[in-house]
Amino acid sequence: MRIKSVKHTTRNLSLSVGAAIAISLTGCGGSNSDTDLKAVDTSAPVEDWVMIWNDEFDGDSIDSTKWSHEVNCSGGGNNEQQCYTDSSENSFVADGMLNIVAKPAEEGAELPYTSARLRTKYKGDWTYGRFEMRAKLPSGQGSWPAFWMLPTDEVYGSWPKSGEIDIIEAVNLGVVDADGNEEKYVHGTLHYGRDWPQNESSGKEYLLPDGANPADDFHTYAIEWQEGEIRWYVDGYLYATQMASEVRYNSKGEASGLVHQGWFSEYFDIATGEKEVHWDAAPFDQDFHILLNLAVGGDWPSNVNNLGIDETAFANGQSYIIDYVRVYECSTNPMTGKGCETVRGGYKDEDDALVTGKAPIPEPPSTGVVQELTVFADAANPDWPIWDCCGGSTPTIETDDAEHGAVAEFVIGAAPTVMGFNTTLLDTPVRFDASPMLTAGALTFEMKVVSLPSDANAVWKFKIESNSASQAVELDITQDVDGNPLTAGTWQTYSFSMQDLADAGLDLTGIDVIMIFPAWGTGEGATYRVDNVKFAIDYPELVLFADQTNMEWPLWDCCGGSTPVEAIDDEEHGTVAEFSIGETPTVMGFLSGDGVKFDASLLEAVGVIQFEMKVVTGTASDTTPWLFKVESNGAAQAVELDLSASNEGVAPVTGEWQTYTFNLQNLADAGLDLSAIDVVMIFPTWGAGEGAVYRVDNAKIFNPPPPSITLFADQENAQWPMWDCCGGSTPTVEIDGDAAHGATAEFQIGATPTVMGFLAEDGAEFDATTLLTSGVIQFDMKVIATPSETTAWVFKVESLGAETAVELALEASKEGEVPVTGEWQTYTFDLLTLSDAGLDISAIDVLMIFPAWGTGDGAIYRIDNVKITSE
Repeated sequence: MRIKSVKHTTRNLSLSVGAAIAISLTGCGGSNSDTDLKAVDTSAPVEDWVMIWNDEFDGDSIDSTKWSHEVNCSGGGNNEQQCYTDSSENSFVADGMLNIVAKPAEEGAELPYTSARLRTKYKGDWTYGRFEMRAKLPSGQGSWPAFWMLPTDEVYGSWPKSGEIDIIEAVNLGVVDADGNEEKYVHGTLHYGRDWPQNESSGKEYLLPDGANPADDFHTYAIEWQEGEIRWYVDGYLYATQMASEVRYNSKGEASGLVHQGWFSEYFDIATGEKEVHWDAAPFDQDFHILLNLAVGGDWPSNVNNLGIDETAFANGQSYIIDYVRVYECSTNPMTGKGCETVRGGYKDEDDALVTGKAPIPEPPSTGVVQELTVFADAANPDWPIWDCCGGSTPTIETDDAEHGAVAEFVIGAAPTVMGFNTTLLDTPVRFDASPMLTAGALTFEMKVVSLPSDANAVWKFKIESNSASQAVELDITQDVDGNPLTAGTWQTYSFSMQDLADAGLDLTGIDVIMIFPAWGTGEGATYRVDNVKFAIDYPELVLFADQTNMEWPLWDCCGGSTPVEAIDDEEHGTVAEFSIGETPTVMGFLSGDGVKFDASLLEAVGVIQFEMKVVTGTASDTTPWLFKVESNGAAQAVELDLSASNEGVAPVTGEWQTYTFNLQNLADAGLDLSAIDVVMIFPTWGAGEGAVYRVDNAKIFNPPPPSITLFADQENAQWPMWDCCGGSTPTVEIDGDAAHGATAEFQIGATPTVMGFLAEDGAEFDATTLLTSGVIQFDMKVIATPSETTAWVFKVESLGAETAVELALEASKEGEVPVTGEWQTYTFDLLTLSDAGLDISAIDVLMIFPAWGTGDGAIYRIDNVKITSE
């Protein structure tokens, strides 16, 4: 029975990803259960339910020790048209039944009808149990009976934050519409979540067998409520299940999604004072009491079926007749209500009884690493569909000038509209986390107005939304950082800083809609083109040495009296910096000129200092440590590390070029002020370097490209060898006839069922966290020989030793193609889609491509260019 509610809509929802993506939790094969749930008898509660409270209505009056009347004309908060009274005309006991009667009020009354609403508050309050009623429901347009529960003490806040359980509701039963459809549904619903009007509900409707109408006879309605789960029953049949949400965590212990999207709660944490979302048993873990009432009209019944209230249906009174109400406790575990479940097969299946809730899905945690994103450039981005909100048009891809090529074109007609790029059109919206680029990032785009709106005063707008429009910022297009005026017929660049958008109230962590348009209702006649829509950041970069000396950062010998020189090395390196150490102790490297300091603050979370070094002549001792040191603010801050503490973790080997990478975040954590770097040094430890000659090249401070890994391209990756799970074969490297592929990985399947692919060695798991929004798994495949029986080809990826896994048909790739024998084909899978389906992308360790289990006999296929990378 909704309170403070808009139109009542109850739907049986299903997870959008669930229909397309099967999640498997084992490496080869599956799991089985010996439980035959279909054999469970649901005709009555199981024996462990013990009745602890009941009212059989066998007396001659309503039992005041069990029930209280609510007396008011508030309309239930739903614009209902009755006053609730304690009059015996509206509620009474007769012939072993409780009668709740809605009838016309006396002339001049505050509302046109009277009825009754009874509750057990402070007389019967329970946490968990089975709650059951046998009743005959009223009928007629405008009737709204309910058997429901509310929290006795609003522990989590006012409605609906402390929850509501609707065991059974129905509206307008028996009403036949103009098309001859008779209303027969009953509904079971939960209400929860945020403060009204951002409240949420989820539930399921049910039809009696053989088309029976609940208003024609008595039926039994019940729920079984246990910790984290509530089940709905009609005449013993379990038709709906709702559960608490279950959070998925990655290998780092961070919330990264939901295993099950159920209910949730939001309330202030007493310790922190912060409002927080909770994905646990709350709010349905406190005492609730029972309510019985019959409403007349209101937002739900008056807006469905034949609309309004049929006065003739209530002229002689409309009765809601209750035979009994009973409450049972689970004797197995009264504290949780668990152990007495009356269940059947399918009661937790999404395509059967399980109801998907409205819990917000925790966004994968921000990595703190800036990831740039191209929304549109030269081609449509399938993750950011081109969009006309309301005008009925279809934006198109058109060819513009040589510089821009393919562009997005928008045309506005007579219907008011907004246009742009909208990820919420997808089954699984692709929300972009721009929070790491707060201080220096921007959304930029280019636009050319081909024809202006017929309204000469139309103001062009830029609007950006996040988290399904829960936050939005709208600005005049001329409010971009450069204040560019709009001129028709020419390409113009507009840029909006992330800092300005955040200051205006945008949540940068979940951006999902970008709009560019003439102000609502003023755009008719406008045609405009958009290109190069990007979230980008202009990172600083310092090249200390690459083929020549940077005169602002000259080569430097601190104390040895030498002059480092430029030298010619191998073809790959060309001109390099050469340092030679004599008998005088010294350190060497690159020293900034007077007043020159490099500010790497913006690179703290993403940047590195990286260089290549080759020892030409070693020191007198092979055990001499080689060091890296960086200073700032005239040596006020400094960090010194062994070269083997680099990301590569290797010590110098005489005669070999080696790369050394140091994360700026680690240097900052060690005390370096990144805003004023002025010295970078590479040297043998002080006093032990005599005789050393070494060369340095490609020394720079910069933001490196996103990480990637190649599992196979022309040769096997030793840390990710080719793998036959179970068939006993050894995959081989074979030369293909296609010049573009050369050496490829070949897999052959025999009679033994198996899966095949690439298996990471211990410690070689790949962390793709920083690639979440832009990364893909991609590979080329050619089927040489098809299996002996028709089969589906499958792609599967696992992480954490098969703790999490996702399995998809190959045609679920972005290309959407099935394999064609004899042809090389490319398959691409978004990491975000895989993550949403349950894969922990922080520790990927198996990648498989194979014919469905047990159907691959005779298959021969080749794989090449297998990589996890940024698209």
